[in-house]
Amino acid sequence: MALPLVKSALACSEFTRTVQPYIPQLNDLPQQFWQSATNPQALKQLYLNTNPLISAFAFSLLIVPIFLVVSEINKNYSQVDRVWSLLPTVYNLHYVAYAHAKGLPTQRLDSLAIISSVWSIRLTFNYWRKGGYEIGSEDYRWEVLRKYINPPLFFIFNVFFISLAQSILLFSVSMPTYILLLASPLVPSDNIDILFTQVLLASVFLAFTADQQQWNFQSAKYTYQRTAKVPHATSFTALDFDRGFRTTGLWALSRHPNFLAEQTTWVTLYTWSCYITGDFWNWTGVGALGYL
Repeated sequence: MALPLVKSALACSEFTRTVQPYIPQLNDLPQQFWQSATNPQALKQLYLNTNPLISAFAFSLLIVPIFLVVSEINKNYSQVDRVWSLLPTVYNLHYVAYAHAKGLPTQRLDSLAIISSVWSIRLTFNYWRKGGYEIGSEDYRWEVLRKYINPPLFFIFNVFFISLAQSILLFSVSMPTYILLLASPLVPSDNIDILFTQVLLASVFLAFTADQQQWNFQSAKYTYQRTAKVPHATSFTALDFDRGFRTTGLWALSRHPNFLAEQTTWVTLYTWSCYITGDFWNWTGVGALGYL
């Protein structure tokens, strides 16, 4: 049986009941996958017979060697960065697809899938316009770290943090969706669900607004640095540009309002799972905590 038999919403958050019994599936999954690889019907059955949390975690491990090999071949360590905006939504859509395939109520999950997709579009767009998908583009922090860490140690760092830990983190922020899936037959959607969706949408909107405000400032700043003149179509002053960072709009309220809104998204999803189960906390909080 791929899903646990739970009779109460609170039981949906019990790790020993909803996760631990399915961990052994990880051992057999690779062999079962290869045996079914050429048979679409067998693959579908394997998908349905595997606990969705386990299959999601297995996928997060499967892509680790890809990140590692590609980063080492190209000596570019932003491979995870390129899919950062996509993977959490991939996992969320996986849970939603699984719920549909199992015939579970999906109103709550469908709403989450839409919001998660909007989150991905916003973050992917912002990463793209900053040149993140250009050939050779790399997060400056990896270059800085390479100056202070010798190659063998940096390789170990790449294995365990850049490729492995970050992949697992992107899986873990979506874990509350697994609880929403389990609770869907037990807890009907209500007005509080609407409230959570509104908070999630608000966090995505605030992140987009902060991104746009920062983009406007940085674009004007680079023009100022190139021409030594303050652009006409801007409200910023030379003092603002010389300071180097924005202090108006949402950036007057927080040093990194886009990051704050980003973190709010995943903390809200986790809080949603707590509300659904009627508990003050549950094990899926490690994902939101790791994102902070």
